[in-house]
Amino acid sequence: MKICRVRLKRPEKNWIRCEVIFEIESRMKRLEELEKSTLRKDLWDQPDKARDLLKEKTRVETTIERFKKLDGATRDLEDLFEIAREEADEKTLAELDGDADRLLEGVRDEEMRALLGKAEDGKNAIMTIHAGAGGTEAQDWAEMLLRMYLRWGEKKGFKARILDYQSGEEAGVKSVTIHIEGEYAFGYSKAETGIHRLVRISPFDASSRRHTSFASVFVYPEVDDEIVVDIDEKDLKIDTYRAGGKGGQHVNKTDSAVRITHIPSGIVVQCQNERSQHKNKAMALKVLRSRLFELKKKEHEEKMDALHSSKKDIAWGSQIRSYVLHPYKLIKDHRTNLEVGNVQKVLDGEIDDFIEAYLLRESVVAHS
Repeated sequence: MKICRVRLKRPEKNWIRCEVIFEIESRMKRLEELEKSTLRKDLWDQPDKARDLLKEKTRVETTIERFKKLDGATRDLEDLFEIAREEADEKTLAELDGDADRLLEGVRDEEMRALLGKAEDGKNAIMTIHAGAGGTEAQDWAEMLLRMYLRWGEKKGFKARILDYQSGEEAGVKSVTIHIEGEYAFGYSKAETGIHRLVRISPFDASSRRHTSFASVFVYPEVDDEIVVDIDEKDLKIDTYRAGGKGGQHVNKTDSAVRITHIPSGIVVQCQNERSQHKNKAMALKVLRSRLFELKKKEHEEKMDALHSSKKDIAWGSQIRSYVLHPYKLIKDHRTNLEVGNVQKVLDGEIDDFIEAYLLRESVVAHS
């Protein structure tokens, strides 16, 4: 087991230490085994197993490369630090502080990746946000959450796009569906599933009274072609309509938007982002498959819970986080008790502290 380590010291600062365990030796050994397996002549006799093998090989190679990059950067940083300290080069030492911060961010990302071990964690995500009761106030809150997640996705290097946007009557959004594409997009964003509560002085209240608003967030893993979710065409009710909202002029002139109702489950999905009805239908079906997959998984988990005396906390539909803007400023996650006072920073997309705390908590629960 090899450790990547950052350790800097300046006279006026404390030690900065961060360790991330890559288990690099076991991964190198596993890579050798996978490389031998991929050279077998009968590899493609079983195509599904061959694809799984190649995917695992790519994952292991990527992990090893990330380790080498961090390990090399750490060694370079330590060498530069020693030289700058010996020469009392304050300018270089100040620059190295910034380099150390960026390196620590990379180490932190690896720590978070290590907590994402489920098969669906590595998939793209489909996120839906729904305004709760409360009219314009709740709809404005839903749009604030949309902005927060779009900014978070941008900071993480994810590609996020709006699939469906249902505008509020006066302001905000009634509901919105986002497709988040990137490595471990679902693994990270699943931490946001639940009810989000906002307390503030309402900008829509002439009397400037304090209001409490709610919005729900649900996140599903995007189901790819390798996961089979059977959908009978007879169970579908497909409607087309003229798209509205933030779709540009084209979508307002044609019946390109598609709404699909899955009759047995009652699930309704819709897409109006694409320019053609065909593309909107294809994306709506992809969203439906993801939601049905998540529904089946949830039903299985509930059955397993019933067999055990200790039930896990119900994540779906529970209040997970409060955002208080008045009479004080504080955001608190009720699952982990993590509190952050810099409200604006969080609303600008800096939510990794909450995600990391949630993933750590889930890891502890899973191993207890």
